[in-house]
Amino acid sequence: MKKLLFPILLFFVLGSAAQTTSTTDTGRIAYFIDGYHGGIYGHIPPWQTKFMVEKLARYPDWKINLELEPESWDTIRVKDPEAYAAFQKLFADQSLKGRIEYVNPNYGQSYLYNISGESVIRQFYYGMKKLRRHFPTVQFTTYSSEEPCFTSALPQILRSYGFTYASLKNPNTCWGGYTRAYGGELVNWIGPDGSSILTAPRYEVETLKPGSIWETIASSNSPEYIRNAFAYGIRHPVGMCLQDAGWSFGPWLKGANVVGAGGNGVYAPTIYETWREYFANISNGKADRDWKFSQEDVLVGLMWGAQVLQRIAKAVRTSENDILQAEKLAALARVWKGATWPDATFEAAWRTLLLSQHHDCWIVPYNGKTGDTWADKVARWTDFTNEKSDSITRTAMQQLSDGPGQYVRVFNTTAAPRDELVRFEDRLFRARVPPMGYASYRLDNLPTVKGASVVRLDNGAYCIETDLYRILIDPEKGGAITSWVAKQLGNKEFVEKGKLFNELRGNFYNAGGMRFGSETAAEVDVVENGPAEVKLAIKGRLADNPFTQVLTVQEGQPRVDLHLTIDWKDSPAIGEYFEVPKNEEVRKAYYDDRFKLLALFPLQLSSQKVYKNAPFDVTESRLANTFYNRWDSIKNNVLLNWVDVTDGAGEYGMALFCDHTTSYAHGEDFPLGLTIQYSGNGIFYRNYTIDGPSEINYALIPHTGKWDKAGIWTEGTKWNEPLRTTTAARGGERSLLQTEKGVELSSLTMSGNALFVRLFNAEAKSPLLRLYVGFPAATAAEVELDGRRKKLLPIHTDKTGRRWVELSVPRFGIRTIKFEHV
Repeated sequence: MKKLLFPILLFFVLGSAAQTTSTTDTGRIAYFIDGYHGGIYGHIPPWQTKFMVEKLARYPDWKINLELEPESWDTIRVKDPEAYAAFQKLFADQSLKGRIEYVNPNYGQSYLYNISGESVIRQFYYGMKKLRRHFPTVQFTTYSSEEPCFTSALPQILRSYGFTYASLKNPNTCWGGYTRAYGGELVNWIGPDGSSILTAPRYEVETLKPGSIWETIASSNSPEYIRNAFAYGIRHPVGMCLQDAGWSFGPWLKGANVVGAGGNGVYAPTIYETWREYFANISNGKADRDWKFSQEDVLVGLMWGAQVLQRIAKAVRTSENDILQAEKLAALARVWKGATWPDATFEAAWRTLLLSQHHDCWIVPYNGKTGDTWADKVARWTDFTNEKSDSITRTAMQQLSDGPGQYVRVFNTTAAPRDELVRFEDRLFRARVPPMGYASYRLDNLPTVKGASVVRLDNGAYCIETDLYRILIDPEKGGAITSWVAKQLGNKEFVEKGKLFNELRGNFYNAGGMRFGSETAAEVDVVENGPAEVKLAIKGRLADNPFTQVLTVQEGQPRVDLHLTIDWKDSPAIGEYFEVPKNEEVRKAYYDDRFKLLALFPLQLSSQKVYKNAPFDVTESRLANTFYNRWDSIKNNVLLNWVDVTDGAGEYGMALFCDHTTSYAHGEDFPLGLTIQYSGNGIFYRNYTIDGPSEINYALIPHTGKWDKAGIWTEGTKWNEPLRTTTAARGGERSLLQTEKGVELSSLTMSGNALFVRLFNAEAKSPLLRLYVGFPAATAAEVELDGRRKKLLPIHTDKTGRRWVELSVPRFGIRTIKFEHV
């Protein structure tokens, strides 16, 4: 991230690490991780490579750890070939005594917690692939990041890519957050699936730096930090700063009295190390304790609710969904029709998607020249990804449909069988489609559905009836829902008595304070009144800003969809208060979601528990509430795909889905809420304004049991991967893969004649899974993410001729199966 100059200038004086002469602790040694962060998109200047080569020569005791965007080296090779060649020679030594380690090969330096699990995998895959083209000897040993680029599922991903170690520190760039302080020198970071990786945590004694809103005390090895670490029992304390590429200071620790960097100078003796050598030769080499790391241990706060961030997050989510469906359909066409696998097109499409997930896109979206800000780049990047993905999808469906004809072919790209309504042109019909395959229906005999209807009652309320629900909407209350009865769940009422459900509420501090969508009556237009679907357009006003909520309820469909559009008048201020940005002020107006515009969902559920998904993980929240208003008190209130609220007994629940990564609100005396809008001053002292309509899609599913019993992960996958349709020349039904209920088909890709199937066990009752295959395969093997073979999988055949392989996948585990000669 490109930081502003006013904090940077405090850090530096002349000198070198070898000259560090601050008071020692009886001669005990401290260690420091130095290096660079950024890249061609994240502010690397043309002279950076030459500068690193020269400084490494000038300071023979200096070592560097790199987190430079892999694509940067394409440009460096062309712009400065001499320095590029010199750096290659220095980099070639990847032994423990080597002076350069690449610690984050992610293609787009993503935060990781805010994108899909499959995107996390591809960030590593394409980044490592690019770096190996430039540095054939590169070894990926330690994962470390200058930003809070962490997510709970990383241990299994890192180990599968061959990493041995990890760091959970980001001492010098905590603007967007940091991890919870925990433990001493080393811990075993335990992921949700049980995988473990040896990790340097943010020590319990590594406190946030007073008077700062971006540092911990480990950013410069201050005597206070090192002495506290020794007193805690840490024998080999280590600090860290991966400098922004473009900072021209060379070694970070540059003297005995570093003003701003440590307050009292730098502890001596301090030695520079690579993470690789620190773990292998310096540290204890074993963990002090195990840490079952929760997603709520990733303490992060971005500008949730800001319109620019909403647009970025929506664009990224759309592209993620589109490219994964395109891959699956292209794989079907390759296996069943012998079509060409468009590898180069996929690589180009993934490239721009991965760049749109760059952390700078999310934390400094306004940075850059007019027309070329990070937000502008995201729009171009995701448009390119979508164009390529959509073209591949269209071609694959044409190949799989045998040309146009008198049938409609419905494609299902998930691992779950589907029985739901689908729209083809202007016709809505019920389709039953096997997992990872298709079903075909005659155009003149499409299966119809009846039962959904809406009527206006004598009191003016609208009553929606389907086989699953009875929902009441009150126009006089701004179109809020006053009752939601789930008929097939024991006629359970889900709306808290006397409360308004799906009501908009926010603090318009320049327009009367807390304002509600229920303040004015709404108009209700019946867009569709059965027999398969009810669709209402609810038109209201909020603080004199018109909004429309399109609510869609279908017969037989447990999910209720909502599309919200707010046509803003100018750019109203929405939030806790007007903030005058101050560098040293830890209290922030843009943190507390209670004052942002929320859609509220008061639930008739006692002793509520909250579950929320993350990349390859689901966390049971330990928070009493999601609210905080200070940089030093951040909580993880991130909604990636969904959040689920159940009663204390786990008998009933309501899941909330959103079409982009954002935040949610919840507390003991505060209902579930979805963050809709914030407008005002924010991070990096920018005014996050509203410059047009806001559009958000979200959905709700009432259910019985906990999230896994209710199949909420699977329902979210269905929402992300809708059924696709095209005309076909003939009928037929076919399935490529079938497996246990609750297992997600994370991805399906080809390489030569090999089909790679990645499974994620989200909800399956047992870790022992059978995967049935509907294609010829000579061999099957479980492989790591980096291609290493773990074990062969015998291909069995049952009495009916169905072929299957068996493998063990723990809850929240991912497994990749390579089928040869398909």
